[in-house]
Amino acid sequence: MILAKKSRLSRLLRDILLVNFLPLVLIFAALLYLDQYQQGLLAAEVSALREQARIYAGAIAETAVQNNNGQQTLSPDLAQPLLYSLTEPTPNAQALIYGPDGELIANSRVHPGAGGAIVTEPLAAPPPPGLFSRVISFIYDHLSGSVTGSGDESGMVGSSAGKNPNTLGWQPDARTVLQMTDTGGSGSAQETPPFVRRDQQGVLLVTVAEPIQHGQQTVGTVLLTREASEVDAAVLAVRISILILFALALALTVIVSFYLSRTIASPISRLAAAAERMREGRAGAQTLPKPITTRNDEIGTLARTLEGTSQALWSRMDAIEKFAADVAHEIKNPLSSIRSAVETLARVEDPARASRLLAIVTQDVGRLDRLITDISDSSRLDSELSRSRYEIVDMARMLATLAEIHDATRKEGFPFMEVDAPAAGLLVRGSETRLVQVLRNLIGNAISFSPENGKIFLRGRETGGLIELAVEDEGPGIPDGKLDSIFDRFYSERPESEQFGSHSGLGLSISRQIVEAHHGRISAENRRDDTGHVIGARFVIRLPKAGG
Repeated sequence: MILAKKSRLSRLLRDILLVNFLPLVLIFAALLYLDQYQQGLLAAEVSALREQARIYAGAIAETAVQNNNGQQTLSPDLAQPLLYSLTEPTPNAQALIYGPDGELIANSRVHPGAGGAIVTEPLAAPPPPGLFSRVISFIYDHLSGSVTGSGDESGMVGSSAGKNPNTLGWQPDARTVLQMTDTGGSGSAQETPPFVRRDQQGVLLVTVAEPIQHGQQTVGTVLLTREASEVDAAVLAVRISILILFALALALTVIVSFYLSRTIASPISRLAAAAERMREGRAGAQTLPKPITTRNDEIGTLARTLEGTSQALWSRMDAIEKFAADVAHEIKNPLSSIRSAVETLARVEDPARASRLLAIVTQDVGRLDRLITDISDSSRLDSELSRSRYEIVDMARMLATLAEIHDATRKEGFPFMEVDAPAAGLLVRGSETRLVQVLRNLIGNAISFSPENGKIFLRGRETGGLIELAVEDEGPGIPDGKLDSIFDRFYSERPESEQFGSHSGLGLSISRQIVEAHHGRISAENRRDDTGHVIGARFVIRLPKAGG
């Protein structure tokens, strides 16, 4: 059972975590598409770099072009220092100039030094990224590649083969660029796509190519390459913010999930364990811990309902056990009397005595018959009432009808009956047959205790949303200590003049069952005069008014 309880708890916790994680995963998956942000930064970088390359191409076209036998060509001696001067303010950039045939004409990193020596100036190495930055980039790139199916920086990424240590990483093939910038005789060069990639140290590089045109002739091509570390820094800052936010959301989700598990899953598991113990009958009425039953939510309501159900069930079981014991006791008495009479009858030769014994047997058999009939009626009463279809019943007319029947069948010396109730309007919802049975039981009880030619009063009125009915007699009343006990099963306190065994002692008990099944109450009290003397008994029934 403990393992089953833990299993239920773990399943609930798993479901809670899954429900809480699902929106988080969807949000995180959507945030992985920050590549669009990076694309925008790269597009801005490419646009600025292309504009710079056009400026370089225009300046070189105006300054470094010479006429060589009628052909417009670039002069390396003029292009090299000019290109160096143009790129000197940008230390993280490199420019290359190629001729129409793909020959390298000028390199911005190569310039004359002191004494006329040629100096190749290396680029300043960027500071290596920190461990934290590398971890964040690796995690993000890995997750991004898993979700989007690609780990490229953007759709503009070119090939990264063929590194050259004298340049900023890989440069696109000159002949390929020339073919892409070829005018094809149209007189206007086509704009080549940018080349975006990373070098061996992971530095992001962007290269653009622009044709150098003099007049209507393309005399060369400028390849301008620049580090895009600002893009990496901006993207890294956003990635760190996203991952920190995701980590906080993840921690909050786990905390909320465990909180819900403790406040929902754990109490439900305890309620399930209590219900299982109740089902197996290994405990009496279940008393749940106060922290659960005192909660002001649905779980607290469920716990209180379960506890009330358990108590009601065990009260019903105790009542059934008591009822079975009482039935056995009540049936045992007449059976013992019958057995004794039959055993004695076998030895008696006197016909008069034998006749008296047979009369005793007959009387006890009749008593058994009444007991069994009333016991059967009482045992099936609850289930019958639960299946009955209630209807609107006018209790005023019922009182008048019962009084008419009594007057029509009244025997000499029996009490008279008076009705004090309106002609109609005392409406209740219930089973008419069972409500008639209650009033008949009370009237029969009143007749038994009424003096000769006495009076029985049937009263009815509406009070405070209830229909109140009363049956009063002029008998000796009820002992003050027995006003509630008379409704117990098999309780019998009959007049001395009444034949023994003529009542089973279940009439008032059945009446209370019927009234309570109609959500009403029945009580007994004594009628007293002005001096306080008992002048009779009064039974009062209170039922909810129909529609109230």
